Amino acid sequence: MLKNILSPGECDTLSSLIDSSDNIVVCCHVNPDGDALGSCLGWAEFLRSRGKEPQIIIPDQYPDFLQWMPKTEMVIRYDKHKVEADELISCADLVFCLDFNQLSRTDAMAASLTDSYAPKVMFDHHLGPDIDCVLCVSRPEMSSTSEMVFRIVWQMDGFKMMTSRFAAPIYCGMMTDTGGFTYNSNSSETFFIISQLLTKGINKDKIYRNVYNNYSESRLRLIGYVLYKSLVVMPEQHASFFVLTRQDLCRFNFVKGDAEGLVNMPLQIKGMKLSISLREDTEKNNTIWVSLRSVDSFPCNKMAEMYFNGGGHLNASGGRLLCSIDEAVEITRDAILNFESTLK
Repeated sequence: MLKNILSPGECDTLSSLIDSSDNIVVCCHVNPDGDALGSCLGWAEFLRSRGKEPQIIIPDQYPDFLQWMPKTEMVIRYDKHKVEADELISCADLVFCLDFNQLSRTDAMAASLTDSYAPKVMFDHHLGPDIDCVLCVSRPEMSSTSEMVFRIVWQMDGFKMMTSRFAAPIYCGMMTDTGGFTYNSNSSETFFIISQLLTKGINKDKIYRNVYNNYSESRLRLIGYVLYKSLVVMPEQHASFFVLTRQDLCRFNFVKGDAEGLVNMPLQIKGMKLSISLREDTEKNNTIWVSLRSVDSFPCNKMAEMYFNGGGHLNASGGRLLCSIDEAVEITRDAILNFESTLK
């Protein structure tokens, strides 16, 4: 049986907010991943079971390998439909903030969300929640926001009404935010949740293939390039990093999602404890997207906070640098060397 993550008072508050709201917006962070989109789609499905018609608004494009999830055709992209999205947010009487802990993580949507008078509810599993909410459900110990959504729906006695339209995106969110259940997923309750999702008729093997075996030839060649030409290994520090410049991405016909999972691959090297990816933005100058992955107890979230304007979890974090790619490399080297004693 699952432990409740809401107090009785929080559960009553959440239920009352849903029942009294007619215009509900569900949103997530910029560069939506499987957990961000999956938790939004799953939560929206639960809200529909309560007689609501929520609008899912996301800041920008999500990877093509998530397109298969149910109801993605109803998701509104803020960067493509700003006027419509701003109107929906302005008219909302309840806003759910899923999988982010600061409004700044919604990028261009942040101003609209800040100006909204609607009460906000946050479900998130990142450290340091900083959103003015009527209900803040922050559980950093959880594997994913999708797991949190499942637990809340379960606690509110809504799971029995759910179908595969709920179960598939929730499973996908949990799977992708744990690297296929290889980190942040040691709780027996996590696998109890999986067992329950399977009762809704989802095909977990097909979901895996949809996400991880659904790339282009160019993506496969990009992996080869990273491993052969771009990867820098620092064996004494048990760390590695690689760079993807705008020219590299253009050469390999990069589309959003093609870099997904690459940062995990250097951790296959014996003794490696930390892997960092530096990816130059394809449109914005002097913008470098940083992904960090680690094993065991190395706190890549602390490194992300100190050096990369980011944060996250113990073994999976991210950030962003506003500088040239050469400067980003120097910052990365400094970060690794300054954490050298922790890495050994």
